[in-house]
Amino acid sequence: MAGNVLSRGELFPEELIEGLFSKVTGKSSLAKLSGQIPIAFNGNEFFTFTMDDEVNIVGENEVKPAGKISIAPRTYRPLKMEYGARVSDEFLYGSEEVGINILKAFAEGYAKKLAKGLDLAALHGINPRTGTKSTIIGSNNFADQVTQTVEFNMAEPDDNIQTAVDLIQGSEREVNGLILAPAFASALANYKVNGISQFPEFRWGRVPEATNGLRVDVNSTVSANQAKERAIIGDFANLFKWGYAKQIPMEVIPYGDPDQSGQDLKAHNQVYIRCETYIGWALMDPESFARIVEAGGEG
Repeated sequence: MAGNVLSRGELFPEELIEGLFSKVTGKSSLAKLSGQIPIAFNGNEFFTFTMDDEVNIVGENEVKPAGKISIAPRTYRPLKMEYGARVSDEFLYGSEEVGINILKAFAEGYAKKLAKGLDLAALHGINPRTGTKSTIIGSNNFADQVTQTVEFNMAEPDDNIQTAVDLIQGSEREVNGLILAPAFASALANYKVNGISQFPEFRWGRVPEATNGLRVDVNSTVSANQAKERAIIGDFANLFKWGYAKQIPMEVIPYGDPDQSGQDLKAHNQVYIRCETYIGWALMDPESFARIVEAGGEG
């Protein structure tokens, strides 16, 4: 009975999907600092409006001239992320409770990998598995689109952040979020003026929810894969969009060679567990962000 339940592909119940993505938002800095929105399987199209003029005061019977406006479309389509692994088929013959617990544990592990994958793909444009640039992602990532950069100075992290804020706010844009690599968080923790720690909330590896009014997160994904980024700052709340399409299928595959390893599952007393997610994102306005990078990392 339990084997019959676990040996066919199943979609997660809704409560498991919600639980899985609550774990993703707890592990992905981008998901934590920005709002998740529904995404259509065929993609979403958003428009950003730029109004160059100010409002106009007109008197009675006076002409109301048009203001200048520009419209820039942003389209983002979901791409598939997946994780699969072979396991012994013995769990199929245990109790249903044991089998479900194993699948839940797999789902929790997948949530962590998916969260890390979202950050690696959207921040750097890389395939998380290979660590190399993905042609599927193309330029839809911070490293390729965000051209405003500040050179990282470990001795002056406060000034680094302020310089980045000035770049963004100089064009009347908003700053509400900050993602730090561990090296930058350490620089803040050790930053002192007259012997007094200026950012004690970062001492001993702590990660505050906010600092100086900015929502903040610390994540090794910022500088992963030898990336030069040490911090990314900007309007995450309004101008970075992400979401997922469809339900999240978890399959327990009992036959065949789904990972193309050359080994038949049944012949080796194995089953294959696989999760797949269609996930998409878009930077609505790259000028609303800045990257703090190591010397030589402006590209």
